[in-house]
Amino acid sequence: MDLLRRLFGPEGLPSGRVALFVDGPNVLRDEFDVDLDDIRNAARSLGDQTSAMRLYLDEHATPGLIQAAEARGFEVVITSGDVDVKLAVDLTRFAADGRADVIAVASRDTDFKPALEVANEYGLRTVAIAPGSYGRSDALQNAANHAVTLDELSDSDD
Repeated sequence: MDLLRRLFGPEGLPSGRVALFVDGPNVLRDEFDVDLDDIRNAARSLGDQTSAMRLYLDEHATPGLIQAAEARGFEVVITSGDVDVKLAVDLTRFAADGRADVIAVASRDTDFKPALEVANEYGLRTVAIAPGSYGRSDALQNAANHAVTLDELSDSDD
């Protein structure tokens, strides 16, 4: 809860709808050892309800990964090309349509900086979630209102 107070002020847990967008190819890598449950719990810790939990994958995603993500409540979006464009467009659409109060993107890719900036312009709270401390993107951290790692969020549950 200390982390949430640091992120969102003395009230701690924010209220509102959270939309989580996960850049699968950049987060679900062996070197980060990220668990889908940790990502899901990260989104749930940022608001009192989720309006979307989307995991973006390319056409090389294994059926086992897709099944595991769906079993954990993720909407899996498979793209035939680079997932970055689809994720950025969807994130921007959520912001423009007012379908969330908090926009969180789990990635280490600076390509999402413009999409976070648009969400900020619409007055949404934005969170950049890095898979680990060495997987942080300075550009994403600076574009978002708040930046955390999955480790920080899971440690705050203790």
